[in-house]
Amino acid sequence: MLKLFILNVQTLLRYRELIGSLVGKELKARYRGSALGMLWTFLNPLLLLTVYALVFSVYMRVEMENYAVFMFAGLLPWIWFSTSLLDGVNSVVSSGDLITKSMFPAEILPMVKIVANLANYVFSLPLLIFFMFVYGIPLTAQVVWLPVLMVAQLTLTVGLVYFFAAMNVRFRDTQHVLGSALTLWFFVSPILYPASQVPEEYRFTFLLNPMAPMVMGYQNIFVHGTPPDFLAVGGVFLGGLIVSLFSVAWFERNKETFAEEI
Repeated sequence: MLKLFILNVQTLLRYRELIGSLVGKELKARYRGSALGMLWTFLNPLLLLTVYALVFSVYMRVEMENYAVFMFAGLLPWIWFSTSLLDGVNSVVSSGDLITKSMFPAEILPMVKIVANLANYVFSLPLLIFFMFVYGIPLTAQVVWLPVLMVAQLTLTVGLVYFFAAMNVRFRDTQHVLGSALTLWFFVSPILYPASQVPEEYRFTFLLNPMAPMVMGYQNIFVHGTPPDFLAVGGVFLGGLIVSLFSVAWFERNKETFAEEI
């Protein structure tokens, strides 16, 4: 398993220029033909923020200071995570013309989706900082912990994307089940509401939800000016590393059959 994982990493490093080229192509193609182009990188999360802020701060009355910034701080990394999974699960199947070419490295396809959505997240951060400025929330020194959170989330994302991408080649229902599961996952993560509003007897579910400590970590950094829970984030990183080790090795073991099954 470890050998297959290392082989995958070596392949990704060998083809890093191709990955960079495909990521650029992915970002350009995403909004090709639209009048606003790359501005949709900012407008999509902004529109989601507007909808959720209207529903939960006006209609459902979540009583919380700086609620829009609180929600936005958790919403942006969730978009990176969920979109990576939704794009990544279909990354191999949708590239059948490339997979059938014997020399094409299939392992770069899920990584292209992950990196493209990571780039979107990074590009959206100035919008979050602008909202912090508007609401009078200072950007504190705790922002130095942002790369730690991003690395932990990246590790988890890589593991899940490679697993579902390989699974979807054999079982095409995977992409549909994943879409529904992510909807539930979104609402059980403390993005639209603070964790303190979850009844005490149900907070154990946060232990089963690796995105819960990640979301709260981002909110701590940007909204509360406090460090993340390093024990919880470390647990996500370790769990993500184990999942990545298994999933990437499984992907490597099965990639030779992808062309036949597609």
